[in-house]
Amino acid sequence: MTSTKISRVELVSTLDGLLLPENFKDYGPNGLQVEGRERIGHIVSGVTASLALIDAAIEANADAIVVHHGLFWRGQSATITGWMKQRLQRLLQHNINLIAYHLPLDAHPELGNNAQLAKLWGLDVQSHFGDQKLGHMGQRKDGQVFQSAEVLASLIRQTLGREPTVVSSKAQPLQKIAWCSGGAQGYFEDAIAAGADAFITGEISEPQAHLARETGVAFLACGHHATERYGAPAVAAHVAEKLGLTHQFIDIDNPA
Repeated sequence: MTSTKISRVELVSTLDGLLLPENFKDYGPNGLQVEGRERIGHIVSGVTASLALIDAAIEANADAIVVHHGLFWRGQSATITGWMKQRLQRLLQHNINLIAYHLPLDAHPELGNNAQLAKLWGLDVQSHFGDQKLGHMGQRKDGQVFQSAEVLASLIRQTLGREPTVVSSKAQPLQKIAWCSGGAQGYFEDAIAAGADAFITGEISEPQAHLARETGVAFLACGHHATERYGAPAVAAHVAEKLGLTHQFIDIDNPA
């Protein structure tokens, strides 16, 4: 590992300058969530600040952890008990900084979750839709179309290593592909209104299956975790290279 170390303030400032959290309305704090040691040389990135990731980061001698999902979720209790106590206690005991970016990490045009999915699937981003313009719309860069939802599902299966849930009422070519990582099933109606032939996200709820059948727009749910494995390591690797730090991505598998 390199001996280069920078201040916590410099790392957080660089991440904030890249991801611009002030531009987003979010349910939890973006940026530094738990203050650890002042000097940072090694970063671990991951999807969620779970106890398993924190323990793995401790084993990896991390000075800071950069994640997409931090300690705070919508509607959770504000008490420091149970699982929250365990995670926080471990971070504080080992003096590790926890830095989290939720919507800003979804939205970054080059390094974010949705941009990374576009690269993975060979899609050209052409427009945005939905709340805070987090939904992405585009077509294949090679100019071809997906001949059916099953062909698109096969690509997802190969790239994400997950079996997607596919709801499609008819076999038809898919040209305009809409996507938004994670739990963005509520964006489906916006994707339909924007003219999508198919919509890809992480999760599906009861209403979306009926909408897919009734509108003819295919819906593919590929896993919340599986669609959000790419932004955090891309951002952390970019910043680590820029600042002369070392970086390690640790993927704690999640079936959700």
